[in-house]
Formats: sequence, C-alpha cells, structure tokens
Amino acid sequence: MPVDKELLTKLLKGDRVTIARAISLVENEHHDAFDLLKHIYPHTGKAYRVGITGPPGAGKSTITNKLAKLYCGENKRIGIIAVDPTSPFTGGALLGDRIRMTDVELDAGVFIRSMASRGSLGGLSTKTREAADVLDASGCDVILMETVGVGQSELDIARAADTTVVVLVPESGDSIQAMKAGLMEIADFFVVNKADRAGAEQAVMSIKMVLNFKPHENGWNPDVIQTVANDGKGIDLVAQMIESHKRFLQEHNLLVKKREERIIERIRELIGKQLQIEFWNEERERILKASVGDVVALKKTPYDLAENLLDKFHI
Repeated sequence: MPVDKELLTKLLKGDRVTIARAISLVENEHHDAFDLLKHIYPHTGKAYRVGITGPPGAGKSTITNKLAKLYCGENKRIGIIAVDPTSPFTGGALLGDRIRMTDVELDAGVFIRSMASRGSLGGLSTKTREAADVLDASGCDVILMETVGVGQSELDIARAADTTVVVLVPESGDSIQAMKAGLMEIADFFVVNKADRAGAEQAVMSIKMVLNFKPHENGWNPDVIQTVANDGKGIDLVAQMIESHKRFLQEHNLLVKKREERIIERIRELIGKQLQIEFWNEERERILKASVGDVVALKKTPYDLAENLLDKFHI
C-alpha cells in the first residue's frame, strides 16, 4: 500500500499533529505503519538517543524535563518518549510523566509522547524504537527515552539508546541493588539524584567501588554524577557527560557499531514476527488444539507436538 504522501511531507517538516498521528499508527500496528516506517527510515540517524532509567521515585522524569529545557536553550529540537506502566485492565498508560513535565510541555521545540510498556519486562514498549524513528525523521536533535524503573534487567533501553543513564537515589540502598538488578551492566554513567539528602556521598562511593571491580568494555569508564534535579543542580553536568560519551563513541567508531547491532536485532525481531504470523495458520492451530489433550495426558510430549507442527511448515 503506498504511503500517504501528505502525511510523509508534513512529518518530515516536523508538523506536531502529524508526528502524533504517525506515532499512533506505529503504536497501534496500523496497516499503514509498515510502509510509513520504510519511507522515513532514510531520513533517520541524525538524532542522538539517550535512555534514562532507574528505580521508581529516583527522579527520572524531573531529570528528563530539566535536560529537555537545557537543550531547548541551545536551540535543539527534543523528542521525549516516556514509557509508562501499562494498566492491566485497559492496556493504557498512566501518563504521569506528562503531568510532571510542565516546564517543557508547551515548548514548540519539544515533543512529548507517553507510551504504554504493554508488558515489556525491560520497561520499554516494543514500539518505542519505531516511535524514536518517527521523531528522528521529524527533525529532532536529541531523543530522551525514559523507561519504567522496574528494578529488573533494563537491557531494552540499553539496546535502544546510544547513551544509557541510570538514575539512583542515596537513601534507599539502590546502588547495591543496582548491581543485582543488572543496571551496572548497562549504565554508561550514573546519576545520584536528590544528592542534598543524607548518604549521597556514601552512595557515590559505593557505586564507584562496585565499578572498580567491573571490567570496562571498549575503554569507557562510567562515572557518577550528583544532582538535585528539582532545583536544576547538576543537570549541566549530565548533559556534558552525555556529550563526552557521544564523542568517545564517535572517536572509537563505536557509535556505528552500536547502531549496527541495533539494526541486526530489529531485523531479527521483524523476521521472527513475520514467521510467527505465517506459521500459525488455520491448519496448524487445528492440529495444536486437537493434539494438546494427548500432551496433557502424557501420551505425547510438547517437543513431539512442536516437531510435528514444524515438519508441516515450509517457507
């Protein structure tokens, strides 16, 4: 199906209503979304993608808000994707981040979109990367992706972002918990927010001590920054560290490598999804339902049934 040329033209010019419409097409898996993504892809690659993650209540939304405001002051166009927890009843997002980002919500240079995580364990919706492509093609210079801080593996955001920032707080012992949760593995640098509270220095030392025992890949050494995001303190340091990491990646040809890995993963996902659609036709659904009783009765194993179904699948 040919793409809507008017929608494409307006999107590439940065029309806000069109951006919102395009992201909705992607998020809802509309039949026009696939062709739209194909047409905008040659116009992507200019925006730098920053992932911001960490446990609930660490101040991720406030840091995202303040960073966006700082970038606006530099005449940069900013896209924000705030991934909210999905309601188990409606499938919708709570959209609390939109409420907290009042500083930049009405700024013409900022586009904010809340998306539901839709059960993604890593906190990122599977559609977030495609929404980032829409923002990239629309002319954004920086895309900030704030994800649900579930305290578990946040590999999703590390795969989607060029730079990953992990936000922690001093008093909750999150620096030690982070190591268990795998956050130590994905952070390009750490932010100890609410650093005006007791225990901030100790938290910084704890993180640095853990980092000393962790082998550093590619020669980049993650640092730890203190902020008081509510007051805007330290936000300039966060922006400087993002820029330092970006320069490091570019100078060592690692940004291209990271984006290549991202493309490989996306192609695997696209093929896997298409194969799944083609595999589960009416005949194989019928065989599955007719044979599952034998598996429950232990007359067959799940492996036998799977092999039987695969035998009937020819690409």
